[in-house]
Amino acid sequence: MSSMLFSPLKIRETLLKNRIIVSPMCQYSALEGVANDWHLVHLGSRAVGGASLVFVEATGVVMEGRISYGCLALENSTQKDAFINITKFIKSQNSIPGIQLSHSGRKGEGEWDIYGPSAVAFSDRYKTPRALETKEIYALADKFVQSAKLALEAGFEVIEAHMAHGYLMHQFLSPLSNFRTDEFGGSLENRMRLPLLVAKALRDFWPSDKAVFVRISATDWTEGGWDLNQSIILCRELKKIGIDFIDVSTGGNVAKASIPVGPGYQVKFASEIKKEVGILTGAVGMITEAKFAEEILINEKADAILFAHELLREPYWPIKAALELGDSPAIPKQYERAYLKS
Repeated sequence: MSSMLFSPLKIRETLLKNRIIVSPMCQYSALEGVANDWHLVHLGSRAVGGASLVFVEATGVVMEGRISYGCLALENSTQKDAFINITKFIKSQNSIPGIQLSHSGRKGEGEWDIYGPSAVAFSDRYKTPRALETKEIYALADKFVQSAKLALEAGFEVIEAHMAHGYLMHQFLSPLSNFRTDEFGGSLENRMRLPLLVAKALRDFWPSDKAVFVRISATDWTEGGWDLNQSIILCRELKKIGIDFIDVSTGGNVAKASIPVGPGYQVKFASEIKKEVGILTGAVGMITEAKFAEEILINEKADAILFAHELLREPYWPIKAALELGDSPAIPKQYERAYLKS
């Protein structure tokens, strides 16, 4: 019998061949927001290694939405065209290309216009952002859709809206970074307004047969901040909009938060959201062992596992995991001789 980790997962008409997803991981290797050979080899290697869904790193929907000068962006045809060979190669390996659409907000590290919900810096190391005007906030949803259009043209099958790790959407959600008094601040309903506008705009645009993910930080790990109860409410609204999958991470919005990092330390949040909302979730964070990943899925704490650092260390980890779990790994024919028994 096949393991849960290597069982397929169908999301709308998107069929994941297994439950192993490459988490979006910044490479800080782009020039003017344009992907290059590094991104092709980095992402292509994980597809060769057997992951079912390969996410491109946080990609700015505008140039000032990048995290750093070396981060990717997707707001023009040059940036779009650079992704085409990457998505083609990922598909050629029977994997699915996905892209995380993002805006860094107050955590942008470039010498460009830094803005956020309020004029409060992330930490002493960061510039103080200007507070967005109300009309500018409404225009942001269009920026995400414009990037989604380019993503579709570039051959991506899945998009993910980045609402985690202290970036712009998370900044609006958390009362520790959003001190607005207009319709985008104050109450939970108001703080959720922009993220929900973005989610709806993306879901309305993205083809109905293709999946839309959202990554959230389920907690700020700080008293009085964003927490699991608010995350559950947000995810219920995201489900109503038609979002298919919640990629559950934590933290990133409070510079000095005390986070109890350890193996699987974020799994409980994915589990609670799955149980309370009835939506597909992904667990991420220091999950390195195949048996541990399998237990998470068997115990219905999540529907898929997103791997980050482990897949940086070992791009072919899925092959190793399949062998450990007694499954038949999908080995590229070019590498089959490395697995032949003498």
